[in-house]
Amino acid sequence: MVGEIVIDHVSKSFTNPDGSEVKALNNVNLKVKPGSFISLIGPSGCGKTTLLRAISGLNLQDTGVILLDGEEIKKPGHDRGFAFQQANLYPWLTIEKNISFGLKARGIYKEKKQDVKEYIEMVGLKGFENSYPHQLSGGMNQRASLARALVGHPKVLLLDEPLGALDAFTRMNMQDEILSIWKEQKITIIMVTHDVDEAIYLSDQVVIMTPRPAKIEKVIDIELARPRARGNEDFLKYRTQILKILNYAGENVEPEYYL
Repeated sequence: MVGEIVIDHVSKSFTNPDGSEVKALNNVNLKVKPGSFISLIGPSGCGKTTLLRAISGLNLQDTGVILLDGEEIKKPGHDRGFAFQQANLYPWLTIEKNISFGLKARGIYKEKKQDVKEYIEMVGLKGFENSYPHQLSGGMNQRASLARALVGHPKVLLLDEPLGALDAFTRMNMQDEILSIWKEQKITIIMVTHDVDEAIYLSDQVVIMTPRPAKIEKVIDIELARPRARGNEDFLKYRTQILKILNYAGENVEPEYYL
């Protein structure tokens, strides 16, 4: 199985317009097993997205190394798919053309055209191929974004809060869609989220990061059978444990939804 990520002593800083330096990542170390589902969770602005973008090759780290199946990541590549919080579809292109855009840019659309059809069907957009993003709901656009990230057959799928802008029930439906895709494609998924319940529901492991400059505070194995019930006693124990580590225990923290 492919898709092993090794993050070894990775640090990253940014320079503000006034010349001051902000350190986003501080000596981050993490090993992600191939085919696993990992969630990164931590305080807002702690560096989760910075780490995800370093894995993608969009913003490389200052020190340390990130390996994908033993090869150092030095630039973006089609072996890593990326889906953002906003769908970021091209409004002037149809759903089919948005999903196939990367394949056309690589010059492999003709031989992969059937794959586009299969992924459109996989994410539940069959019949909407010729629609434009403004004609579809937020959830449907997010499905198209996932299909676009997956159609190149990446080893690793990187998700930067892809469900954050959705309403609660659409979000839960999309969580199940992502799990279905993950099981079928057998790829590694690394997801950034602020939703503790979402992290527990989806993940094999929840990686808790400290406030900036971020490092790994704790990695929690989620040992719950799937499908998972959000109201299950063991599920709630994981929630309490994670909130306590995040220093939210004892506060009136309300979940985003109830079942």
